[in-house]
Amino acid sequence: MLSVIELERALASLGLEAPVRFDEVTGSTSTTAAELAEAGAPEWSLVAAGHQTAGRGRLGRVWSDVPGAALMFSFVLRPSLDPEDAGLIPLLAGASMATAIDDVARIQVRCKWPNDLLVDGGKVGGILTESSVTGGRVRHVVVGIGVNLERPMGVEASAGLGHSDPGTLLVAFLRRFHEGYLRLPEGVVDDWSAVSATLGRDVEVRRLHGPPIRGRAMAVDERGALMIRTPNGTRTVASGEVEHLGSV
Repeated sequence: MLSVIELERALASLGLEAPVRFDEVTGSTSTTAAELAEAGAPEWSLVAAGHQTAGRGRLGRVWSDVPGAALMFSFVLRPSLDPEDAGLIPLLAGASMATAIDDVARIQVRCKWPNDLLVDGGKVGGILTESSVTGGRVRHVVVGIGVNLERPMGVEASAGLGHSDPGTLLVAFLRRFHEGYLRLPEGVVDDWSAVSATLGRDVEVRRLHGPPIRGRAMAVDERGALMIRTPNGTRTVASGEVEHLGSV
């Protein structure tokens, strides 16, 4: 399990210094990080937990974990980005974690647009980003990440990494993410595309508003939106829930 000392060391390994917090049990690390951000916490403030009782996924879903057998953390960013470019951050986080897992555990992870991490088709992790925007300016972004070390029983289509060390994985992720963050927006689309499980597949995208869109996922654009080739032309989708219908 992680600790405050390990979180401080993880940031220090990158030459960063920011507040850290570790809770053995919490509701949601992202909720805590968002509260810190609203209170003025600096960039890279880092929150982690051994178990979440109210972990959140996209579209109001619940994130379930095995206590003490998952890497769960959230951190605060204060990027100089247009709000329309904030969709690049979950792609950067996904590509960074996929690469970090390969580096540490030698397990191939692929990214399902926009925020899932897959191992052999099973969901091993997820990413949730929440932005605060005022007056057309991004005030802060909270990035929340959960990765199963052990597969949670009873969770359909889930997966686990096995006995990877969470501290080592956290450092590997932060190193990759920090490198990409410093050069935003350059490189993110290429890095994510290289580990994508979605591009080249037939997909159905369900949106909050409007009918589903079916077609072939062809690319992500410069702002992270998914470009889908349909019989009626190419559609660009900034957000939605993707179902993979066919193989690459």
